[in-house]
Amino acid sequence: MSAKPSAKPVVSRPLSPFMLGQYYRFQISSLLSITHRITGVGLALGTLFIAIWVMSAVAGPESYAHFAWFARTPIGLLLLLGWSWALMFHLCNGIRHLVWDVGYAFEKKSVDAGGIIVCVASVVLTAAIWIVAYLLPSA
Repeated sequence: MSAKPSAKPVVSRPLSPFMLGQYYRFQISSLLSITHRITGVGLALGTLFIAIWVMSAVAGPESYAHFAWFARTPIGLLLLLGWSWALMFHLCNGIRHLVWDVGYAFEKKSVDAGGIIVCVASVVLTAAIWIVAYLLPSA
């Protein structure tokens, strides 16, 4: 007598670890991982803004004046602020990954503390850059 094949059980769990929300609780590591990827794309796009700045300076005073006008508008300042924060966040999180690469700070407490340090350091460094930039005399 042959055994009947049993039906597959219905699995009601997520099939992907990237399904945040109802299946997984919030973790700062998840947020920082997603943010690191987003800031990487933002840095690539923001680098175009910096390249336009350099090309306008090379093109002459009139071109540079147009760029400088745009850079001083609220949208231009927001783009520069976002780019500088993304740069500092990406730098700080990259250092955090280098620490992991040499085998340190893998405990849950260390991972969470490192994430908070990355967030705070990126904001503090961005603020420091902007404070120094505004304190320098403009030409």
